Amino acid sequence: MGQHNVLGSDLEICSLEPLTGFYRDGFCNTGPDDLGSHTVCVVVTTEFLEHQQAIGNDLSTPVPQYGFPGLTAGDRWAVCAGRWLQSYEAGVSSPVLLRATNEQALSIVPLAALEACAADAPDDLSAFDS
Repeated sequence: MGQHNVLGSDLEICSLEPLTGFYRDGFCNTGPDDLGSHTVCVVVTTEFLEHQQAIGNDLSTPVPQYGFPGLTAGDRWAVCAGRWLQSYEAGVSSPVLLRATNEQALSIVPLAALEACAADAPDDLSAFDS
């Protein structure tokens, strides 16, 4: 049985390029081995990457032995819920893809914070028709 997102539906892919997730499966799947709770799917910004580095979480430098390519602005990535919350509380937000963010993130991050940074397009795009 698949994992669910913060909206209660099936968890969607966060990123295949670069390949993300604690299990490097493209999803924000989590389990008992994922002590960092890599459950929030974000589109990283330069400001977010800089803040993460300032708080000791370097997401820009590649670490090939762990399958980590190093991120640049615009990449989607499954980040640790607690680290995302640190940046959010410091006023540095990054866009969140709610449909790809694991419901387990809610044990650390309030839903309202994730929704405030939501970047998902609505399911019903008819409002955008001209």
